[in-house]
Amino acid sequence: MQLGINLGYWGAGMDADNLAVAQEADRLGYAVCWAAEAYGSDAATVLSWVASRTERIDVGSAIFQIPARQPAMTAMTAATLDSLSGGRFRLGLGVSGPQVSEGWYGVKFDKPLARTREYVEIVRKAMTRERLSYEGAHWTLPLPDGPGKPLKLTVHPEREHIPLYIAAIGPKNLEQTGEIADGALLIFPSAEHLEDTAVGYLRAGREKAGLTMDGFDVCPTVPLALGEDKDVPALADTFRPYTALYVGGMGSRKQNFYNQLARRMGYEKEAAEVQDKYLDGDKQGAAAALPHRLIDQTTLLGSVERIADRMSAYAAAGVTTLTLAPAGFTLDDRLASLRAGAEALERAGLA
Repeated sequence: MQLGINLGYWGAGMDADNLAVAQEADRLGYAVCWAAEAYGSDAATVLSWVASRTERIDVGSAIFQIPARQPAMTAMTAATLDSLSGGRFRLGLGVSGPQVSEGWYGVKFDKPLARTREYVEIVRKAMTRERLSYEGAHWTLPLPDGPGKPLKLTVHPEREHIPLYIAAIGPKNLEQTGEIADGALLIFPSAEHLEDTAVGYLRAGREKAGLTMDGFDVCPTVPLALGEDKDVPALADTFRPYTALYVGGMGSRKQNFYNQLARRMGYEKEAAEVQDKYLDGDKQGAAAALPHRLIDQTTLLGSVERIADRMSAYAAAGVTTLTLAPAGFTLDDRLASLRAGAEALERAGLA
C-alpha cells in the first residue's frame, strides 16, 4: 500500500504551509499529492505550482469538477500537466454536487452517471491524439451543420496513458467507476465496511468490463491526528465539525451522498439526526450527535502504533493508496503527522 497526501483547498492563509507539506511528502516518499477545488482555488494551477517545486511525487486532481470544464479542456489540462511534471500527473474527476454544479457553474445536475461516462470517453479519446469526433446524448463533437471540424490534441503528454480516477460514493457510481476508470477516490472510508460500501461495487464494475481489481487503485482520503491513545476521544472531537458538515450539511435533505454513506455503514438513525440538526441551523448539535465510533472508523487517530494497526486494516480491505489529510493548527503539527504516517506504514510492514 502506498501513501498519498491531500492538500485540500488552497488558500485561507495556508499557501506556504501547503507547499511545505507537499515538499516533505515528496522527501518522505509519498506516492501522490492531491489538490481539490470547489468554488475557490482551481486545482490545475495549484498542481502546476506543486509539481514545479517537487521532484518525485505524483500530482493529482481530487477533483477536477466535470461541470467546470468541457471534456476537451480537461484533456488539454491533463496533457499539459503531465508534460510539465515529467509524467507525474493523475487525473481525478467528479460530478461535484447539485448546489455547486447549478449554483456556481450553471450546469444542470442531471444524469450524472451518463454524463460522466461520456466525459471520460471524450477525455480518453482526445488524449490519444486522434482527431476528435463524438456523438452522445450530452456532447456532440464537432457540432453538426457548422464550421467545426475534428481536431487533435497538439500537446504530447509524457505518457501514452494518464491514470484516470473518479470520485465515487453511491453504489451505481462506484460500479461505473470500476468499469471505466483506473482508480476510485473515496471519502469517509471505514475499513470495517469498505467491502460492502465501496470495493464490492468497484469489483462488480471491473467484472462487467472483463477486468479484475489488479492494477486498479482504491484511493480513500483519511484525516490523521497524532497523539496518545488515551486522547483518542479528544482527537476524534476535533473532526466533529468536518464530519458534521459532510454528513449533515453537504447537499440537500433529499440528496446528500455522504449522509447516505453513513446510513449504509449502519448509522441510519444517527445520520438522520445529524442532518436534521445541521439543516435546522444547529451545527454544534449536529456535531455532538455524531457517534464517536463513526469518526474513529473513518480517521486515523492516536499513536503511531494505533495508526499502523488501522493502516493494516485498510490494506486488508483492499486499499492500495491511502491518502492522508494531516490535521494540526501549525505547520510543525502537520509535518509531524506526515512523518508519523510514513513511520506507521513502515511499522505495519506495508511500505
